[in-house]
Amino acid sequence: MTTRGLMSDAGDLTVNFADIFEFVADAVPEQLFLVAGDVRLTYAELDARADRAARLLRGAGAGPGDHVGLYAMNRAEWVEAMIACLKLRAVPVNVNFRYVAAELRHLLDDADLVSVVVERRYLPTLTDVLPDVSSVRSVVLEDGAPAGEGGEGGGATATGTGLAGYTLLAYEREPADTAPVRIPRSGDDQFIIYTGGTTGMPEGVIWRGEDMFFAGCRRPLPDGSIPEPLEEFLTRHVAAPPTRSFVLGPLMHGTAAMAILTAFTAAGTVVLWTGRRFDATLILTIAAAEQVNPIAMVGDAMAAPVLDAYDRGHDCYDLSALTVLVNSGTPLSEPTRDRIGELLPGVRIFNVFGGSETAHTGTETGGSRRSRTFRLAEDAAVLDDTDLRPVVPGSGAIGRIARRGRIPLGYYNDPVKTAATFRTDADGVRWVLPGDLATIAADGTAVLLGRANSVVNTGGEKVFPEEVENALTDHSAVADAVVVGAPDPRYGERVVALVAGYKVPREIHIVDTLTRTPTGKVDLRWAKQSAQQLSAEPAE
Repeated sequence: MTTRGLMSDAGDLTVNFADIFEFVADAVPEQLFLVAGDVRLTYAELDARADRAARLLRGAGAGPGDHVGLYAMNRAEWVEAMIACLKLRAVPVNVNFRYVAAELRHLLDDADLVSVVVERRYLPTLTDVLPDVSSVRSVVLEDGAPAGEGGEGGGATATGTGLAGYTLLAYEREPADTAPVRIPRSGDDQFIIYTGGTTGMPEGVIWRGEDMFFAGCRRPLPDGSIPEPLEEFLTRHVAAPPTRSFVLGPLMHGTAAMAILTAFTAAGTVVLWTGRRFDATLILTIAAAEQVNPIAMVGDAMAAPVLDAYDRGHDCYDLSALTVLVNSGTPLSEPTRDRIGELLPGVRIFNVFGGSETAHTGTETGGSRRSRTFRLAEDAAVLDDTDLRPVVPGSGAIGRIARRGRIPLGYYNDPVKTAATFRTDADGVRWVLPGDLATIAADGTAVLLGRANSVVNTGGEKVFPEEVENALTDHSAVADAVVVGAPDPRYGERVVALVAGYKVPREIHIVDTLTRTPTGKVDLRWAKQSAQQLSAEPAE
């Protein structure tokens, strides 16, 4: 086994994602790692392709500490390019493919990207904003298209792109660089996740790789144990039957990217959804064909159509290998949870709470109408926002969910927000408090109320939209709902609900569908604009 770059000065394995991937690839080279559409790659095959991509990026000017943007929909090359960055000790940065020019310009400039790996369909938008971004020096077309006339030099231009002045390379081009890619690395090597939040411009969350591994990527062995020595952890996972995980979410969101990291740290197999749009029937067909074990999804927006398709034709899909539905990002409604129990009685719901700033912070405790009740991780707590002291269980006091220990370094290029979100208590303990509000029940569980920036203040009373949304979606005639505040001349704000399909808000507007982000979350900017517009219209 080749282990160069794996050993620290103390002789232990370095907690570094690139080192971990190479360790697993050396141990089980012929084991299937990635299924992405028609592409099927073993660990050895993906390791070789990631090495080639690393050399290509290095030849284009990316090196240790440099930031490289990944701007594409789900596909094998996204995974290869991410691992290639980690091999180089460069920093992969997720780019939301839904961004309009202003958002993309902000991210490219804010992240100080030196190179962008882009899917050809998004090249026009990238071309429009690059003149305003001074840091980018190279662009890699990851669909294998020719780089166009002009060769590999800094003046290379792809026909019709207007990218004069940038190194423009085709992803499948053989690199001139032949130097080794397995280099000494560190647990300090960084991974940046740009938040796909529902309001405001994206922010880059800076993680040390070692902290990210411990905070969110250590999967237990089949017996439930998690060995502490990294070499034992990896060796025992390599010897265990591989878990086949179906990742439905977009890789440009931190949850899905972390699912890839989690899968290979456990020597597992990833089945990646690569459809251009959500297709529940095809998803079920793939799940049956690949005999997946867990399916990772985001709330009712993904779960409901999958259940509908399965209900229409469950005889067509062999889901006998399916054991767990992993849900994150937004809780499942009670009707959806009930349908899972009816249609898939042997499948467990694993509802997790976390975020870009906190990773895996809590696990649902279960029970009827407790879909927003979580058992927090040992290093997490609900703190009073003023004194950063734990709220008293059963008191009903509202605090912020916080995590200490293995947490991010802060937000990239934003010391003000870093200071507001990453705070130190009177005992010198550093916490991250992203803004999720909760109370602590008498039994010590956290009851999630929602984000602080989504609370509606109506006449001095605080209304938590998620509580109203839960009540609405419990109704059998309601397919989806979102609750926001709209301006009110008397109360400041009034509670407004947008309901798809049919607590009482001051207003309810029936809409065809709710606009959601690619991560499955309701687009709150759209919701607020729609609520204000509909609220201002005269009643018919």
